[in-house]
Amino acid sequence: MKIAIVGVSGAVGQEFLRVLDERNFPMDGLVLFGSSRSAGRKYEYRGNEYIVKELCHNDDFKGIDIAFTSAGAGISKEFAADITRFGTVMIDNSKAFRMDSDVPLVVPECNAEDALNHPRGIIANPNCTTIMMVVALKPIDNLSHISRIHIASYQSASGAGASAMAELEQQYREVLDGRPVTVSKFAYQLAYNVIPQIDEFLESGYTKEEQKMFDETRKILHSDVRCSAMCVRVPSLRSHSEAVWIETEHPLSVEEVSQALREAPGVILQDDPANRQYPMPLYTAGKDEVFVGRIRKDYANDNGITFWLSADQIRKGAALNAVQIAEYLIANK
Repeated sequence: MKIAIVGVSGAVGQEFLRVLDERNFPMDGLVLFGSSRSAGRKYEYRGNEYIVKELCHNDDFKGIDIAFTSAGAGISKEFAADITRFGTVMIDNSKAFRMDSDVPLVVPECNAEDALNHPRGIIANPNCTTIMMVVALKPIDNLSHISRIHIASYQSASGAGASAMAELEQQYREVLDGRPVTVSKFAYQLAYNVIPQIDEFLESGYTKEEQKMFDETRKILHSDVRCSAMCVRVPSLRSHSEAVWIETEHPLSVEEVSQALREAPGVILQDDPANRQYPMPLYTAGKDEVFVGRIRKDYANDNGITFWLSADQIRKGAALNAVQIAEYLIANK
């Protein structure tokens, strides 16, 4: 098994190396790719040193079984043919192919079997906020079909990459030192602020990030569910959180939902209000699971349940989900 990582120098690319190591992913070879700026950098993996190769239109992917790509939609579209030409399976972390009808969009806890049918040699990794949410929704949907979702996301700086995380840290130092604040990665200063915009606005008034949650949730769950999202950037460094309201076809009790989530793969139920136990991004950072708490009946909807969740955007929201897809492919050859 020979593996490639495209975009290895980015936050998700670096997380790929950590996740592959921690999960003892079976591989006989590893090839790292990056831009011309990254080419020549050296990274260590399991005691061996690897030099980043520049991604080019050539035959470099011949003999590679699986390529994890996380270099942006433009790069994924430009190099997809080169990557898949010789039979490499491309597990893509960008938005490039997510809604293509002949590209499966996969969260292993929800629809792992979809990964087996990839006629173009491409499997798409969903948007991070969608991944986190559907891991929690799937066991509830198994109890009673979810017809409506309202969600407010609280997305950390990590969602905009390693440079955005560094900028947030820099902004806090600048504010405390009384210096002018550097604003580059976000539309406004994020430190001591929240920004109710992630991605570009559409004519509908929703952002592309919010539209993704509508479209991707339906594709992953094979559902006609309707999802209305408000996505907000918050000044936490890593891990996203979400407040979720759902309506099911039949009323569910808090106890039923809690038990389903307690038994669900990839979920940790952290719901003990009396002892102030609930998920928080400070503590979910670096963890693999989606943490769920604050489960309640919805006062505004007889068939409604509301809950809170938090998960590491770079791990489960990106690198880990892609590696889990690869593990499923290997186990089901």
